[in-house]
Amino acid sequence: MSDAFAAAQPLLAEHAQIEAQLADPAVHADAALARRLGRRYAELGRVSAAYQAWRSAQDDAEAAAELAELDDEFAAALPGLRDAAAVAAERLRRVLVPRDPDDARDVILEVKAGEGGEESALFAGDLLRMYTRYAERMGWAVQVLGSTDSDLGGVKDAQVAIKARSAAAPEDGVWAHLKYEGGVHRVQRVPVTESQGRIHTSAAGVLVFPEADDEGEVEIDPNDLRIDVFRSSGPGGQSVNTTDSAVRITHLPTGIVVSMQNEKSQLQNREAGMRVLRARLLAARQEAAEAAASEARRSQVRTVDRSERIRTYNFPENRIADHRTGYKAYNLDQVLAGDLGPVVASAVEADEAARLAAAAGGTA
Repeated sequence: MSDAFAAAQPLLAEHAQIEAQLADPAVHADAALARRLGRRYAELGRVSAAYQAWRSAQDDAEAAAELAELDDEFAAALPGLRDAAAVAAERLRRVLVPRDPDDARDVILEVKAGEGGEESALFAGDLLRMYTRYAERMGWAVQVLGSTDSDLGGVKDAQVAIKARSAAAPEDGVWAHLKYEGGVHRVQRVPVTESQGRIHTSAAGVLVFPEADDEGEVEIDPNDLRIDVFRSSGPGGQSVNTTDSAVRITHLPTGIVVSMQNEKSQLQNREAGMRVLRARLLAARQEAAEAAASEARRSQVRTVDRSERIRTYNFPENRIADHRTGYKAYNLDQVLAGDLGPVVASAVEADEAARLAAAAGGTA
């Protein structure tokens, strides 16, 4: 474990340095800085804890080995102590594999109806409820930033902010769990509009972005924005407001467009739109700057197309299948009720295995 020992040293030094910074009241005067330091401190805390556990287990095994020839009790305990040291060493190796730096962040999640017309919008509504119920199970808060309903009560598109209620360790963060949800979700079922009982296939798309901590993290030049206002509309296109409260924000340099109309206040719609825009710009900036991070995000669908599916929801068989990880289960009703944990876990495990393999390849 000499390589792990060497790799851990600069991280342990950084952990101690951040601990000293967080003890300084002046640091907490800058809320954004304090959040960034706190997030990094939590991430490095895993390394520190794993390192201390490994050192303790290693010391116990070495001490028992020295005394084994003189004491039968130490000789009997030695195999178990060596196994414990090996387990602690593997744990340390795992936590030393670099994590996604955004894992502890909150997220902006968007659901969009795609191919399939009204049936796709109904399924998009099912997905939105699934994520809302999953967030409730995880103890997270959900805030609807904007949504456009369809004629039959589905969702044409919706944007929600999902936030942890308190500071979370990176592995427990919202982004750490939901970042794998980006892509096309395919549904197979008999639509409510189908009179012959035939099974149809349609799709809805999900986009997930880590949310910017504050306005200062993603600076936007007001001159780069075109802001249009219009009247909110409901299902069927009818106007639901007598004032121009809906807002469409266009970021001219990137062409990103965000529309919000949920609130009756133009100011509130603008604030919600800016949150979504900052999240999209943060993701775009990170994709351009970090090749490793962009690999994880390339699978997120930009155009909702049935052929680019990541998951299938088959209602007649009550089956859910993730095409990236091979996960399959016959409890679709429970998953849609918020029991998404095992599906997410399959993606987390696959991602961790890939990162461990990449790390092993880099040290070979």
